[in-house]
Formats: sequence, structure tokens, C-alpha cells
Amino acid sequence: MTKPNVFVTRVLPEAGLNLLKEHCQIEVWPGELPAPRPELLARVKDAQGIVSLLTDRIDAEVMDAAPGLKVICNVAAGYDNIDLAAAKQRGIWVTNLPGVLTETTADLGFALLMAAARRLPEGRDYAKNGHWKTWGMTTLLGQDIHGATLGIAGMGRIGAAIARRGKGFNMRVIYHNRNRNEAAERELGAEYVSKEELLKQSDFLMLIMAYSPAVRHFIDANALAMMKPTSTLINMARGGAVDTDALTQAMREKKIFAAALDVTDPEPLPAAHPLYQLDNVLIVPHLGSASVVTREKMSVMAAQNCIAGVMGQRPENAIG
Repeated sequence: MTKPNVFVTRVLPEAGLNLLKEHCQIEVWPGELPAPRPELLARVKDAQGIVSLLTDRIDAEVMDAAPGLKVICNVAAGYDNIDLAAAKQRGIWVTNLPGVLTETTADLGFALLMAAARRLPEGRDYAKNGHWKTWGMTTLLGQDIHGATLGIAGMGRIGAAIARRGKGFNMRVIYHNRNRNEAAERELGAEYVSKEELLKQSDFLMLIMAYSPAVRHFIDANALAMMKPTSTLINMARGGAVDTDALTQAMREKKIFAAALDVTDPEPLPAAHPLYQLDNVLIVPHLGSASVVTREKMSVMAAQNCIAGVMGQRPENAIG
């Protein structure tokens, strides 16, 4: 029996690729960057399955270039890079990876919070560049985490995992969400507040909401003006949730204490961007799920979704 064809848009951990090879004929785009559009359209023409990353725009044009396409498997929890309406119209399953990266992403979010609060990148550079002469009472003073107010925009799986970490530091947890998460309120004592109160009360504001056009520039100049001057903004959602120009201006003027970004707009942020020149801004290259174990699990789950889809079965993680 002929194996179904699957196009994998980037190299994945071997566990996932090996599983796909057992059941499918696969082609893997070898480049670090996404395939150029003409290449993508050409490579998918015989595909029954596509395994994609968040950086791949999978729209109606791509779907129409693959008339036998049955399933699109995103190696991510998010899926705003895929046109869901177009997929539904064509009877194509779309899958994501709910749950598998929750704890690892929450780890990274809290690591950014702590690093920014206690000025760890600045401290590393201070010592490395020879400025450390003695112990000083006023050297690189940061913000306390324990007992502070942790604000979370987006109380889903990852938001709740971040809240649990905050409770371990005896933080007060407040949150804003499209809908109240009563389970999180019961388990974690999280308090639901309006967006305005979230901005005003948070000592640490963590963005981790699902991205949609409705939350573009959730943090803009007006939002930044409402935040405490001692507060820290951490963006783990999507770069577009923050107005980059407004943030740049606010950080230059020290309107808030610090910002820590796992995602940026644009992404990647150009190396010459002024945010990189500011000591009160910490930027990392979208590392939320970047642990060895989690990325391997992600590749396997995406492969399982794809195998089910190309075999005509509803994938376990089908959206909708």
C-alpha cells in the first residue's frame, strides 16, 4: 500500500520524524527559515498532510495548491497562522498541541519575570565588563517578587500554571480573561478584575492570552500609562499583543520598571532595533516551549495528529 505524502515545513526532533516515516512518505524543508512562498506551494501539491510551525502562513492558497490535503498539524499550542475558515470550508482538519507545552512555557514565563525583576542580565554584564569592584548597598536594586501582585492576561492552561508558580512566592494573583475561570479562582484564589484594574494593580503583568485580532495592541501607550512605574511587563502571548513603538517610548522614558519579551512584533525583532539598547528590556527568541523533553513530545504529538488525519481518522487534537 502506498504511504500518504506529508510535507514537514521544518526539521523536527527525530522522535516525531521517525514516527512519521513509519506511516508516511515525508519531505522535510531543510532550511532554518520558512520555505519561500513559491517553494511551499510547489512542495505541498501532492501532500495529504502538512506539519507546520507558527512561522508558516497556511492559507487558502496553500490549501488549494494541495488538492488531496486532509490535515494541517501545527507544532504549537497556537494556530493563528492557519486560516481555520478556509480549512473548514475545504473539509481539512487542523490540529494543535494543547497541554503538552503548558508547564515548560510557564517555567520560561516565570524565569523572565524573575530575571527582569532582579536585573539578572544587567548583573551578568556588570560583572563581565569589569564594573564589579565591591559589594554595594545600592548596586542594581530590583523589585521583590514575594508578596507582590501578579496580573495575568489570559487565564487558560498556561496562565493557571503561571499563577501556581506565583502562589509559591506568596503572590496575590489577579487576572483578566474573555470569560471568568472559576476553577482557577477556586484552586488558586485568583481574583477576576477588569483590564483597567489589571493594569493599575499589577506589579508583574504577564500576557499569555490566545492571540486574535481582538487583542492586537492589548498593551498600547494608554495601557502603559496606567501601569505602576515599578511594574514589569512580560509578554508570552504574541508580539502583536504589545504596541512595539509605544513600548519602546515607555521604556526609554522609564514609565515602567522593566519589560521581558519572549515574543516581539515584528518577529524576529531586527538586531538594530532600539529596544535591544535598553537595559530595562530583556528579549529572548521565542523560547517558551524550548526544552529538550517538551520539543520532543511536541514533535511526537504532531506526528500522531498527522498520521490519524492522513489515514482518514479524526485526530485527537482536531480544532473545532
